Amino acid sequence: MLLVGFSATISAGAIALVAYLLWPTWGAGPASAPSRMPVSVGATLFNVPTAAIRRKIQRHSGPQERVDLSFVFPSLEPPDAPKHVTADTIEEKVQPIDRIFLSISAHHDTLAPDARVRTIYPRYLDQASTPVDDGLTMRSFRDGSPYANEDLFSAGTPVLNARCTRDGLTPGMCLSERRVEGADLTFRFPRSWLSEWRDVANAMNRLTARMQGLKD
Repeated sequence: MLLVGFSATISAGAIALVAYLLWPTWGAGPASAPSRMPVSVGATLFNVPTAAIRRKIQRHSGPQERVDLSFVFPSLEPPDAPKHVTADTIEEKVQPIDRIFLSISAHHDTLAPDARVRTIYPRYLDQASTPVDDGLTMRSFRDGSPYANEDLFSAGTPVLNARCTRDGLTPGMCLSERRVEGADLTFRFPRSWLSEWRDVANAMNRLTARMQGLKD
C-alpha cells in the first residue's frame, strides 16, 4: 500500500508539473493592425502606413481604386488618433492645418500631371510671371478660365508645380500631382506653406519614396 501511495503521489506531481508548463500564459486581447500594409492602386504596389489612412474602409491590403492619407508636417509621421469631441470640449478657435494630405488613385490612362502643366495650363495662364521666392515663380490663371481665382507656382530645384486657390473666406490650398506607374499621387497643403516651398517639395519627394518602399 505504501508503494502504491508513493507511486500515485509521484504521478500526480508529474501531471501537475506538465500542466503548469503547458498552460497558456498569454491573455486574450484585440489583434493590433500592422504598422504598414501593401496596397495595389492602378496595378502599382505601395507600402502605406496603416495609421495614416484617413478612411476606415480603406484600411486593408490588396487592390484598391483609391487610398486617402494624411501626414503631420514637417515630421511626416502619421497623425494621432482623433480625440472625442463634445459640445463642451470643442474649441471655437479654428486650428491651423498642420498636415499634408495625399490621395493615391488609379489614373486609367488620363493625361499625366506633368503633361497637363506643359500643354493645358498655359492656355489659361497670364503671360507675365512673378518671382515669389528664391527659385519660385507664380503665374495667375485668367478670369473666366476653368481655373479662375487660382495661381500656378513653379520651381526647378527641387521640382515643384502647385496649383493654389487664393486666400478668401477660407485659407488658400495648393494641389500638386505626380504620376507613379499606374497611379497618380495628389498632394494638398495650405498655400501659406509656400514660404517654405523647398521643405514642402522635399517632403512630397520623401513621401513618394516611402510609399514605393524606397529609402528617402
